[in-house]
Order: sequence, then structure tokens, then C-alpha cells
Amino acid sequence: MILYASAIFLGAFLLFLVQPIIAKQILPWFGGSAAVWATCMVFFQMALLAGYAYADFTTRHLSHRKQVILHLALLAVSLLVLPITPDVSWKPGGEDNPSWRILGLLTLTIGLPYFILSTTSPLLQSWFARSFHHAIPYRLFALSNLASLLALLAYPFLVEPWVTTRMQSIAWSVFYGLFVCLCGYAAIASMRVTGAEASTETAAAAPEAPPKLGTQLIWMTLAATATFLLLAVTTHITQNVASLPFLWILPLSLYLATFILCFDHPRWYRRGVFLVLVAALVPLMAWYSDSLNLKLVIPMYLLGLFVCCMFCHGELAHSKPAPRHLTRYYLMISVGGAVGGLLVGFGAPYLLKGYFELAIGLTACACLLLYRTYKLAWWSLIGAVAVVGATAWGSGKSIQHQFADSRLMMRNFYSVIKVRDNPEPTPFRALVHGGIMHGGQLMDPQYRLHPSSYFGVTSGYGRMFASLPEAPRNVGIIGLGAGSVIAYGRKGDVFRFYEINPQVVDVARREFTFMNDTPAKIEVVLGDGRLSLEREPDQQFDVLAMDAFSGDSIPMHLLTREAMQIYLRHLKPGGVIIFQATNRFINIAPIVASLANEFGLASVLVSDSPESEAGNDYWTSSTDQVIVTANKALLQSEKIRSVATAITIPAGFRVWTDDFNNLVRVLK
Repeated sequence: MILYASAIFLGAFLLFLVQPIIAKQILPWFGGSAAVWATCMVFFQMALLAGYAYADFTTRHLSHRKQVILHLALLAVSLLVLPITPDVSWKPGGEDNPSWRILGLLTLTIGLPYFILSTTSPLLQSWFARSFHHAIPYRLFALSNLASLLALLAYPFLVEPWVTTRMQSIAWSVFYGLFVCLCGYAAIASMRVTGAEASTETAAAAPEAPPKLGTQLIWMTLAATATFLLLAVTTHITQNVASLPFLWILPLSLYLATFILCFDHPRWYRRGVFLVLVAALVPLMAWYSDSLNLKLVIPMYLLGLFVCCMFCHGELAHSKPAPRHLTRYYLMISVGGAVGGLLVGFGAPYLLKGYFELAIGLTACACLLLYRTYKLAWWSLIGAVAVVGATAWGSGKSIQHQFADSRLMMRNFYSVIKVRDNPEPTPFRALVHGGIMHGGQLMDPQYRLHPSSYFGVTSGYGRMFASLPEAPRNVGIIGLGAGSVIAYGRKGDVFRFYEINPQVVDVARREFTFMNDTPAKIEVVLGDGRLSLEREPDQQFDVLAMDAFSGDSIPMHLLTREAMQIYLRHLKPGGVIIFQATNRFINIAPIVASLANEFGLASVLVSDSPESEAGNDYWTSSTDQVIVTANKALLQSEKIRSVATAITIPAGFRVWTDDFNNLVRVLK
């Protein structure tokens, strides 16, 4: 018993620990987008499906001896791919489909070890049931999920803040080698069941028909709905705060906790209690799914996700079959997880124009509630019908809100882009990512080149440009947006934009006139800004601006020591780097200030709060921007010195690197 439990525990721990480890390594290569995690989750779900299918097939179609020999061989071969470090040749060029590249990278880097780990829980439970046929193996599934949860919780608090990414990969590889030895020993031990014992087990087992197709489809649907909601909630959180493992782990931990509770003991899933909670929370979540009050909405989403997953996984546990059919049961759960992952990670970015998956998932959960309660009392049926109606209505209003006042809305791997016209008090056209405005343009012909939004004349950008010498300026900007910063372009200037999303470039050219109206020369480089700068010869920029965001999410790979080294290589002596630091949840200023100190540069914070944001004639917004430079004379210019404030760096604050960042320390 201890042998099987130990192997299952270690395997599940490594299975979920590798997810943030590998995702964090490749996140900077693909623009730091929240979609990177969704795509990684698709791979993890598909690999899990493959592992469960392997366990089901070999259990039903191979003799136990042949199954063990095959598995021992795969265990040995999987050691050949260690250590798990992605090859830099997988870095994108800028125009290919990131989803397929991510899947290929993960397959070659961790594919076989992850597949082996995925087989462990169902396979060893099957061996356990064969060796100890009077015992119930399903609690080992709860143990497996407990190990997974501990791995996820350990990562942001015990691993990420203290261990570099490379050392994480090496340490994981060492423990994987230990797992191979433990699992191999368990496989050999399982062969010690004598033929007499196996015959006794077969004779004693009560005949039971295999689960019907309809039952298997219900298992799949319950698992798919839980996974769909997990990814939909995760996408909403990360695209509005930051795409970091720390924030991916919160919803995934709740998801796993529900598996642990539901499969540990029936007492944890009180059907009547959770049916009521689902009925209350699902419509509420649907009605607030378009709210940007994340301090209210995120706790509600996380609570709602927990309740919905308790419902889905509780109903799964309630309908589990006899142990002889457990591999098929786990296979259908895995199929459901893969379907849910594919719909969100692959389907939504290319089939939906907006972030509609949360509304769709909530409506599906309400329909499942109706299906699971229609045989109960009549008042339960009426209540469930009302829940479906309220959820569908709220979801429809949420989707309608995303379309409201939009001239255009489109979506791809990177984000949802909307163009919205605001006719009063002055005609203004805005570019919106998620629910956050990312620049815009005054549409009155006489004001089209007037600085607006986050780039007003009193912002850090405005004061910096006003303080630069009159000579032609070479300006680099990571993040195009609407092209609002072009308002500062003059004849002889060169504005070179680095934009990862081709749809943004298309929208900036079609819906805004900055690129056509400016006297400056405009250049656009398609691809991740940092990777593009890494490949280019020195550009000798007078100004290099960091303005790349998706929703309110921050690409953290633009705020590291390694990134700063790249920026400085492209900067003229005495040049300026300016960082957009406007964010509702993360205090970016100390991150930038610590980087400036690391390279012997000065940094100041310029905060701009116009008296009337949306109501003023020029549509300027409150902003925080950090100016970094070795040119102290620039910082002493009247326009900057009069408003600039020093940045306080917390005691013991570590400079962020590609191997290290600590989001907890900079949360507002």
C-alpha cells in the first residue's frame, strides 16, 4: 500500500510542479500573453488524456506481464530527455502561429516524461486493485490530487522566490529520476500476485456490465465543464492583472481541491448544499462577468469556480463505477478535460470575437444543474429552470456589453481588440484591449495630432518629449496600440514600433490616422519587442518606450535585468527609457527603479491626474510613468523636475531577472 501511495504521490507532485516551471521559461518567448498559459493547459490536458488512454488500453488488452514490461521500457527511455530545458531555437520569429509552436516545444521538451507521469495514477490504482482486491483504490485518486495541489502551492511560495528557473529544471529532473526508480519497483512488485490469487479475484468479483455510453458521456461533460470554467476564469484574471504562474495557480488549486474533497469521502460533497450554492452563484457571476471591479469580482469568481467544480466533481464521484472499470472512468474524465481545454485554449481565440467563454461556461454549468435536478422535487426543477434563464440572460447582457458602442471587435491568440467611438464631449476613438483603453485619437480634424489618453502634454511622455533637444529624434516604442504617441512626431523624427499582434497593426492603420498624418517617419516591426531588439543591430535610440500591455496585464519579461541590458545596447549615450507604469493592481515603479539602480541610472516617477478624465476636451487619462536615464540634466528640466517624485524601493527588494520575479511584493 505504501509503495503504491508513494509512487502516486511523487508522480502527481512532479506532474503539476513541471507545469509552472516550463510555462515560466517559455512565457517571455511568446509575449507574456495570458494565452500562453491557456495553450500550455491544452498540452497538459491532451498529454493527460494520452496517459489515461494508455492506462485504459494496456489494462484491458495486454496481459499484466506485458503491460509491466512495456511500462518499464518507457520509464527508461523517458530518462533520455532530461534535463527539461527548452531549446532557444523554439523562439518565435514573429509571424508564425504561436499555438502550434508552443505545443511542439512542449512535446519535445517534456512530452515523454509528462506522458509517463500522466499514466501513473490510473495505472498504479489498477495494479493496486489487482494486488489488494478487497481495498478501494479511489482514495488514491484523492491522494494524487492532494500531491498536485501541494506542488502548485509550493511553487509560488517555496520555489519561485528562492530558486532560479534553471535550477528548478535541474532539481525537477533529479526527482523525476527518483520517481522512475520508485514506479519501476512498484511495477515489478505488482507482478508478484500469484496466478491463484488472480483467479480467486476473478471468481469472487461480482459480474457487472460495463458503463453505458450515456453514463460515459455524462462523465465527460461534467469534467469538460469544470475544466472549461477553470480556464475561462484563469484567462479573465490573468489578462486583467498579470500573466504569471502565481495567478494561474490560484484557480487551478481550487479546481484540484475539489477533486481531493470529492474523491476522499462522500461526506465532503453535500449535494443539497452545493446545488443551492451553484444556483445562487452562477447567475451572479454571469451578471458581473463584464465588471472591472476586480477587488469584488475576483473573489466572487474564485468562490464560484470552487462551488461549480465541487458540483461537477461531486457528481462525478457520486457516479463512479466499480474498480474494475476505473481506467475507463478516468479516461472519460480526461477526455472531458481535454475537450474543455481545447475549446478555451484553441477554439475561443479563433472562433469567438470577444472574451465570451466565461459566459458560455456559466450557462453550460446552469444547464448541467438543470439536468442533474430534473428528477428531484418539482420545486427543484422550477428553481433550476429559473437559474438557467437568469444565467443565460446575464451572459447575453455581458456579451452584448462587449459589443456595445464598438465599431470593430476582433480576437486572436494575443488578445481581444475593440475600437470604440465616444461622441461627447469631443469625438474620441479609443482602442480597447479586454476592458482597458490603450490609447485613442481625437477625431476632430484640427485635434487629430493632439496628444491624448495616456500621452497628454502633462504626462511623463509629454514632459519628456518637451524636455528633449530640438534635433531630430530616433524613438523606439514596444507596443503600438492606437499609435497615440505619434502625436509627438516631428519632421525628421523616426518612430520605430515593435508590435507582437498583427491585428493591432492592421487596426492602427485602418481605424486611426496617426500613422498617415504624422510628418515623422514610421516603421513597424512585427514580433515580440524584446526578441526583435535582441536580434537587431544597435538602433541608437534617443528614446525607448515600454508600452506593451494586454488588458491590464503586464508582460513581465520586459521588466528584467536581461531585458534592460538589451534596451541599453540600443540606447544612445544620454538617451531615455520610459516605462508605462499605470496599473490598478501592481506597483511597477520599484521594479523599474531597482533596474535603474542596477545599471547606474537615475529614475523618477511622473504621475499625471487631469482634473476631469473623460469629461475634458482632450480626453487625457490619469497616468503613472517612470523615466530612466543617465542624463541628469534632462531630469532637472523644469517640466520634469516640477512634478517628478523619487521612487521608494522596499528594503531587501531583489532585481527581477528572467530567472526570478516576486509578484507578491509589488501587489498594491
